[in-house]
Amino acid sequence: MTGSFRLNRRQILAGSAAAAAGLSMPTLLRAQERSLKVGVYGGYFKDSFDEHIFPRFTEATGIAVESIAEPTGEAWLVQLEQAARAGVAPADVSMMSQVAMRKGLSTELWAPIDTARVERFDDILPPFVVAYPDERFAGVGAVAWYITLVTNTDSYAEAPTSWQALWDPANANRLGLLALVSNSFLLEVTAKTFFGGTDKLDTEEGILEVMEKLAELKPNVQLWYRDEAQFEQALKSGEIPMGQYYHDVTGLAAADGFPVRSTFPTEGGISDSGCWAISRASDKSEEAHEFLNFASQPEIQALMARQIGTAPTLRRDLLDLTDEEFAAVSSDIDPVVPRYDLYVEKADWLNQKWTELIVG
Repeated sequence: MTGSFRLNRRQILAGSAAAAAGLSMPTLLRAQERSLKVGVYGGYFKDSFDEHIFPRFTEATGIAVESIAEPTGEAWLVQLEQAARAGVAPADVSMMSQVAMRKGLSTELWAPIDTARVERFDDILPPFVVAYPDERFAGVGAVAWYITLVTNTDSYAEAPTSWQALWDPANANRLGLLALVSNSFLLEVTAKTFFGGTDKLDTEEGILEVMEKLAELKPNVQLWYRDEAQFEQALKSGEIPMGQYYHDVTGLAAADGFPVRSTFPTEGGISDSGCWAISRASDKSEEAHEFLNFASQPEIQALMARQIGTAPTLRRDLLDLTDEEFAAVSSDIDPVVPRYDLYVEKADWLNQKWTELIVG
């Protein structure tokens, strides 16, 4: 995850209480003997953690948190790498995208996690755990979110049931889709919808077959978007009445009275996520493990769902979320899980082919 969508779409919702909580952090830090620096995505996301999560952690453990606003994209990974080479940790624990997690494996940036000290480790869903090739664990699920099939209800009286709707000729020039191969995850959607699963992406030949199928929907695309606000506005107005977008934000717009809906297709919504990881340069291993243990507790995962709008990384049966609360952030339908390995191992080739065959 780049973190940008959280910053762009959420920061306007940040309230004065969140800001006040953020301003109180340095005072809280001075008052405690034990402390921890935690990096999270900026804007609303950081404000929400400052207000709802970090104070509860401090209350439970006596460990003060200095929250660090991470830059978007992979800039934070670069900063952590450079600092670690100098033996410095800008943050002891950071929320990292799945691709950044995997890039950090190659330089041993992440301190191995002692899973015995994370009480609910075995209950974290497998897609949200990242390990070194020798099976040392490097990252555990922090938060998750979904990209789903969204429609304007004035334009579509009934919700589509499958991602196949993107290819329907009746939807010519009506779609808004994410513009990058590495954030749209449309390769995975196409592979699961038409080729039996994402194993089809194991070879370059298979990827090219999937891209050929994906290219068939190009006449239906009005906008390949990078600016989420642009598509959100067009969806609300009906100018672009179908596409892919973030489930929780679409739900918030619907709750505000806009004629939009989010649908989990039969093939599943796209499940993306961020992991907690400990910098190898940190000298706060004890405190870091206490934070990972705290953040993985069912009541804290449920609190994040209610207050921050993120999907839990634990099994649903462990949570006290109502059906309505769970549906607002997640789904029981088997998700489309991104092939993050491809965006590490074949990034340049994928970007080149994506430009040539899909958005060019």
